[in-house]
Formats: sequence, C-alpha cells, structure tokens
Amino acid sequence: MNIEIEKKEGNVAELKIQLPAQDGVNAYNTAVMRLGMEVNVPGFRKGKVPRNILEQRIGKERIKIEALERMLPSVLSKAVSENKLDVIAQPQIKSYKFEIGQDLELLASVELRPEVTMGDYKGQTVEVEKYELPKDAFDRALDNVIQQYSTLEQVVDRNTKSDDIIVFDFDGYVDGEKIPHGDAKNYTMDLANSSFIPGFAEQLVDRPVDTDFDINVTFPEEYHEESLRGKEAVFKCKIHEIKTRVLPELNDELAQKAGPFKTVEELKTNIQEYLDKQVENENRKRSEKALFELFVEKAQVDLSDSMILREKNSLLSEYKHKLAEQGFSWENAVEAQGIEELNKNVEDDAKSRIKNSLVIGKIAELEDLKISQEDFTKKIEMMQHLYNLDSKAILSNLQSNPGFISELNQQILNEKVLNFLVENNTVKFVKAKK
Repeated sequence: MNIEIEKKEGNVAELKIQLPAQDGVNAYNTAVMRLGMEVNVPGFRKGKVPRNILEQRIGKERIKIEALERMLPSVLSKAVSENKLDVIAQPQIKSYKFEIGQDLELLASVELRPEVTMGDYKGQTVEVEKYELPKDAFDRALDNVIQQYSTLEQVVDRNTKSDDIIVFDFDGYVDGEKIPHGDAKNYTMDLANSSFIPGFAEQLVDRPVDTDFDINVTFPEEYHEESLRGKEAVFKCKIHEIKTRVLPELNDELAQKAGPFKTVEELKTNIQEYLDKQVENENRKRSEKALFELFVEKAQVDLSDSMILREKNSLLSEYKHKLAEQGFSWENAVEAQGIEELNKNVEDDAKSRIKNSLVIGKIAELEDLKISQEDFTKKIEMMQHLYNLDSKAILSNLQSNPGFISELNQQILNEKVLNFLVENNTVKFVKAKK
C-alpha cells in the first residue's frame, strides 16, 4: 500500500492511497460470494449464482461498493496508524478508481486534531476569592438534624400558621372554566416550603378547618403552560387537617439516633468537621477553576467549522433530551429565548467545550500524564461508595455501554490535569466581594 499525505487548511489532511490490483480482485471476489448468498435469482439457489449472472443482475458497481465498504475500514485504519495521524473524526472517501486488474486508487480526507499552543501553565500565581461559610452555618446544620427527627401533631384549636402542614382540597378556574389537572383531594402541603405559584400558599394562612373559601392568584408570565400565562385564577379550597411540627430536645438520645454518636458533643464535632471539609472542597474547586480558565484563555487553538458544528449538534441533542426530561420541548425553549440567542449560546458552549478538552489533552501530553489501571480501579471504587452500587452493577454498565468507559477515562484525565495545575502553581486566596 502506497500513501501520499497532503496537509490542507482547517486541520485537514488528504490521503492518496494506492492498493495492489490483487487486493482489489480479492475484495471483489469476496463481495461476489457474499452477495450471491443474499440475492434471489430465479433458477438458482442462493450461493450458487454464477458470477456473470450476478453481475448482470445487480451490476458491477454495486459489487464494487460492497467490496469497498468491507475493505475500507481496515485500509484507512492502517493508513492512519502507520502515519501516526491524530484524527478526530472518521475519514471520508472523496473519490476512488476501482478497475479489476488495475491498482485500486483512493482519495480520502481526514480531520486532524488542532495544534494547541500553550502559554506558561506552571509557576503562575492566581488570586481566588476565598469561600467562607455563613456565620450561622453551624446552627443551621444542627437545626437540620433536629428537623429530621421532628414529628407532626394534629392541631384542632386554631387557624393555620405559615409553618404548618395542611391537608386540603382545591379546584381551580380561569375565566369560569375549570383548569385541566388544576384540582386535587386531600392534598398535603408544607406552607413554609410550597412549590405552588406565588401567592397560593400565603392565602392558606390563618384559615380554619372544614370551611369553604376562595383564593385569587395570577399565573406567572413564564408559566410552562402557555394557555395559563398571566391569567387570573380562582381556587376553591377546603382544609381538612392542620398539623404542626414538634421538635425533639437536643440531647444524647437524639445524637444516638442521628448517627454513630454517643453524645451531643460528638454530633456537634461531626457537623463541624463536615462543614470544614465543605469549605476545603469548595476552595479546591475554585482554585482548579481559576487556574484552568487562566490557561485556557492563554492557549491558542484553531477550531475548524466542522469541529464546532459536530459539537454543537451533540450539545443540541443533549439539551433537547434534558428539556424532555423536565417536561419541556425545544419549541418551548425557542419561544422563551429566541432561536438566534439559543443558537449563539449553544455555539459558544460548543467552542468552549472543544477548547477545554484540547487543553486538557495538551497538558496531559506535555506532562506525560497517563491513566493507569489503579486510577481506573479507584474511580470505580469511588462510584461504588458515592452511588451505593455494587461492583456487578458497575461492570454490567461498562459492558453494555462502551462510551461509559471513555467518559470515565476522560474524568480521570481531567482530575489528573487539574491536580497537576494546583500542585505546580500558586493560589492566593483573597476576601470575597460582597
């Protein structure tokens, strides 16, 4: 096999490949045998159709295409491998000359990974706003533990308060017409943490049980149901039960319920350690983000239109899938943001994601950062602990989803590069702006 390589603009290389005539003959003969087993020809059993009859039946070009489709993947793979081409997309056949008895000639194009020119990414100093917990963080964390072990008691001698739990019926109307799915019986609502439209829960405060009453609300302009946006509505309500939270006493007994603690002091120590770790992790993330963004900004890379388009299409697919999971459609997003703004945002994200990936890869190459079996094993163990999975579940996922392995490897490489940047640069923490 003879190969001539010519570099073109836009990170593209053209490959002129010449294969010996015998390779073409062998591929053609194999294609004849394969198609002969598939094509129905009256008067002949499958696999017994003479070559000349098959050529008349389906045409020589169809056989040549079958031959090329079978042989090209290995030919192109070998051409890329032998010439150490760093390709980022499948090679494309631009033309071919395939005559039986003559050398087979192919012209293919491949897109190469863009060259990344890094600025100084070691020995630099970057200022990072230091993350600090709110002054009441400990008290709120301790209160959360207490709230977890609260109980609900029914109230019979007063109206509702803003922190009550209620059980009630409601039935909504707009312009005198019943709202589809706008009603419920014996619905439980936490008045202090309602996800209903603004003004709904507030009007359920200071209400008695077993009394019919109406509340008036206005649907937000950005409400997901278009027909209800900005509409005034009336909800007919009736409260059946009022419940209030009763908080337990903070004592050793509660600490023992909350975890492997014997005393309240041990519980408090654990909470403080958790908060300290939270601060440490957040400041680590801020350091990694600041350093990486600095070096990405300094890096120079020429992104081709085709790379951007591929990444943009991938992002659009992800975006539409996430919208669908949340009960929205692409049309909803277009209506809310406008197609031009959406396209610009997606394209900007695509460019950013490509450049980030290329910079990660370049630093890993320059510093010889590689993924070992130990790295992969540790990542799996971390996933087991984080998501409470067993090894069989993870292995099953790996076997059924090959892309998952690639994704894990990329995560590991990202972590290695970020660790390298933190260890080889200086982070100066400064007081956060208000």
